[in-house]
Amino acid sequence: MVPRPYRVAEFFAGVGLVRFALRSEPFEVVWSNDIEPAKREMFVNEFGEDDDRHRYVLGDIGRVVGADLPEGISLAWASFPCTDLSVAGDRRGLAGSESGTFFEWIRILREMGPRRPPLVAAENVVGFATSRDGQDLRTAVGALNELEYSVDLLALDGRRFVAQSRPRLFLVGSSTPPREDSSSAASILRPDWLDFISADRTLRTHRAPLAPPPPLLATGFSAVAERVPSCSPEWWDERRTQAFIASLSDLQADRLEALRNHSAYRSRTAYRRTRRGVATWEIRADDIAGCLRTARGGSSRQAVVRAGRGTVRLRWMTGNEYATLMGAPEYRIDGLRPLQVLHGFGDAVCVPVVRWLAEHYFLPALAGRFELSEGERRHS
Repeated sequence: MVPRPYRVAEFFAGVGLVRFALRSEPFEVVWSNDIEPAKREMFVNEFGEDDDRHRYVLGDIGRVVGADLPEGISLAWASFPCTDLSVAGDRRGLAGSESGTFFEWIRILREMGPRRPPLVAAENVVGFATSRDGQDLRTAVGALNELEYSVDLLALDGRRFVAQSRPRLFLVGSSTPPREDSSSAASILRPDWLDFISADRTLRTHRAPLAPPPPLLATGFSAVAERVPSCSPEWWDERRTQAFIASLSDLQADRLEALRNHSAYRSRTAYRRTRRGVATWEIRADDIAGCLRTARGGSSRQAVVRAGRGTVRLRWMTGNEYATLMGAPEYRIDGLRPLQVLHGFGDAVCVPVVRWLAEHYFLPALAGRFELSEGERRHS
């Protein structure tokens, strides 16, 4: 007898990369929500319109109520906005209008009452841990505690799976937390900068026994960079290329010159920064892409530098490269607007990270394969 799939609700779903990630697992994403029509358009392009197995609610999460959620949800996922938590933002934290939508998710879970899922997961930037000197993270853990969830905190970088630096913080709330894990592998997923939460005795936390994730990749972007034909108009013209070169610091200019003089072509990514009020480009030293962001212009959009054998060429990163670096090269983007694709993926969660969590955390937790904590054994 085939077991019934675990039903998942994907809050702040965007283009649906959680659903994309869980398609090969014994999970079924049955409900999704996001406020941006362009992201739902991408979602529909990949998965099709709603049917009797799935509903996508387009609109403000503030208008969603607990009764809207279907029965039998096992996992509620929330990749809520990072705008106010990121070190690149204005750091208003959970008091900000966008990152503060975390509390709408909490409200909906509260309204679900006894139908609340046994497992919840929230994902955001690692800046969440330092927002307002750590008070925002304490508040978030406390809010989940009030709903009878013990919280595990994990730091996991997408670079362990794809050629993109994408460190993220995950809060996993469980109504039946497992036994504490004191293994050495815990330090990889639970760095010292998260200790202040587990040390706070006013909060209920746990550490599930987890296998170590794969090591960080050191290379890989050159292998996934698109081979754009030399005649393509995507390559920048001479004027724009020279403006890029002129903006480089001495260190960056030396880096580019080393790439230019190499005997083979190599690809690197570059970000535009503002240093002392002056726009300048910075080329990554390694063969890893920088963290993908929403492509609204300015420093958020990455360029690709292809250099070697005495030549330098530049272009913007493509939608296919974004999809590949998010672990979703098969995601359908045909017929979509280029900036729509970059924006949709830049806001999303890395697919292989979700799959790793599903295999090593969510499945064992939901199937009862973790050993319960002492407190849970006493109440079982």
